[in-house]
Amino acid sequence: MSTSLFENRKLVIATKHKKEKVIAPLLEKNLGVTCFTNESFDTDTLGTFSGEIERELDPISTVRKKCLLAMEASNCDLGVASEGSFGAHPSIFFARADDEFLIFIDKKNNLEIIARELSLETNFDGKEIETEKDLFDFAKSVKFPTHGLILRKSEKDNTHIIKGITDMTLLKQAFKKLLNESNSIYAETDMRAMYNPTRMSVIENTAKKLVAKVNSCCPQCNIPGFGVTDAKKGLECSLCGSATNSTLSYIYICQHCQFTKEEMYPHKKTSEDPMHCDYCNP
Repeated sequence: MSTSLFENRKLVIATKHKKEKVIAPLLEKNLGVTCFTNESFDTDTLGTFSGEIERELDPISTVRKKCLLAMEASNCDLGVASEGSFGAHPSIFFARADDEFLIFIDKKNNLEIIARELSLETNFDGKEIETEKDLFDFAKSVKFPTHGLILRKSEKDNTHIIKGITDMTLLKQAFKKLLNESNSIYAETDMRAMYNPTRMSVIENTAKKLVAKVNSCCPQCNIPGFGVTDAKKGLECSLCGSATNSTLSYIYICQHCQFTKEEMYPHKKTSEDPMHCDYCNP
């Protein structure tokens, strides 16, 4: 079994936010599939960034459910879905991050392959606004008008939300309309992919990772999706020889036959600088 088993098959991309623009070309070129979207399938039922519908599941469970529902609605046994989260970076203090997941599901061959991209490239932000100048300053800082904005009465108010603003005239109109109802308004970035080229670029990078993983077949059973499942620490310090927290190897495990492979020195270095050693540089 190899990636040739996807050739000339239809694949549904579960999206209503134009993600197929960056996902479909990569899948069609590298896997030989024909991609399509189902306009009647509403991905917002599983959660919205603007908060009207809360996401009830974790990102991986959500992206899996999204993909399976789209496949069922489209009567298609091959599908891809995307799910993103925005907030604090898990390890870099005070930094914001875009955490994207892409899932590839093949019911016919019982395959599920997931790729992830954790990126610092994001304009994710929000601010309480009192004056038109505040609004324009905020808009400029988050790359408006190439990146869309959302305005609402307050950060937690979901009763009146104006989305997808990408025009200065419409921005002014929306601001004045909401300001007539409140002393201040809340402006935030529209994180839907079709209104956020920065996020769309991260999704494209995630799709490239997904294609590479799908095209990586198990050396033993030749099943696609043979990817890194764990990283082992312990790269030796070049000065004292002690094990450091730097990556020594990657572990690959086949999801079907459980064949395991260890790739030593994945970052092409056999020792670590003493500055990263807890003994030499405590």
